[in-house]
Amino acid sequence: MVEPVSPALERVKLMLFNPFDLGKWFVIGFCAWLAYLGKGGGSAGFHGPSGGGHGGENFRHDFEQAKNFILGNLEWIIPLAAFLVVICLGLWLLFLWLSSRGKFMFLHCVALNKAEVSEPWRRFAQEGNSLFLFRLGLGLLGWVLTLPMAALIAVMIYRMVQHGGPDVAGILGAVGLGLALIGLAMVLALIGKLTTDFVVPIMFLRHNRCLAAWRELYGLLASNPGRFILYLLFSIVLAMVIGMIVLAVMLATCCFCCLMLLPYIGTVILLPVLMFKRCYSLYYLAQFGPEYDVFPPAAAVPPPYGSQPAT
Repeated sequence: MVEPVSPALERVKLMLFNPFDLGKWFVIGFCAWLAYLGKGGGSAGFHGPSGGGHGGENFRHDFEQAKNFILGNLEWIIPLAAFLVVICLGLWLLFLWLSSRGKFMFLHCVALNKAEVSEPWRRFAQEGNSLFLFRLGLGLLGWVLTLPMAALIAVMIYRMVQHGGPDVAGILGAVGLGLALIGLAMVLALIGKLTTDFVVPIMFLRHNRCLAAWRELYGLLASNPGRFILYLLFSIVLAMVIGMIVLAVMLATCCFCCLMLLPYIGTVILLPVLMFKRCYSLYYLAQFGPEYDVFPPAAAVPPPYGSQPAT
């Protein structure tokens, strides 16, 4: 599992620091920003309940007030909610499409050591659109499966509030559905990770559709289940290490922390991290044979900027 770490680090140094080129950072950073579009997010604070022994009564009172307010203002709440749903859905589709195209743009830059935008945008249009449709179907399937369970949890909580307190059946039902939601989210996240880490490179190499690349990856998964399980476990360890390093740097430098919150600029700053993650999965895939190696032979890779050709 650790074998791809060294070449991934060397690839990052070659592309970003040998020599350092700010223009190259911003171009590749733009492709990375598109590739990860919509995945950024902040953290919301969690506040515990306050008050004394009448917390349950206060909650029921607030709940009834909120319900009465909604029922009394349906004439504008429903159109507003529908408008917000349409806007959010449109943004989700736009971000999903752009990030699907961006994943091939970022991979193109990493694999060929090039800082290009328009060339991979045009070259991998068909593959990007196929990936978009697959991710769209996966997302819609996730909504179809999760919304009914979330609705049942809400109904159970509502019934417990109406009856004046929690009951064993309601708590067990809500917890069971909650665990099912977590399990479903993990499955969808696993499919998404395998798609990004391995299906996209296979599509990049074969210029085929997403489902065809998934069938090829399924053959590798079936033949090497243990190796891919170890890959996923080691990826979790890597993510934890990288997260702690980034967090330590953010806490040590307030200016860096503020810049990290800016769209695109934060991606450019994190480009070595994002490139390492992309390179690690690519070098891992290359272990299964030269037909899975996205990197061209060493002789085909252009020399670092400013270097003199050998004589």
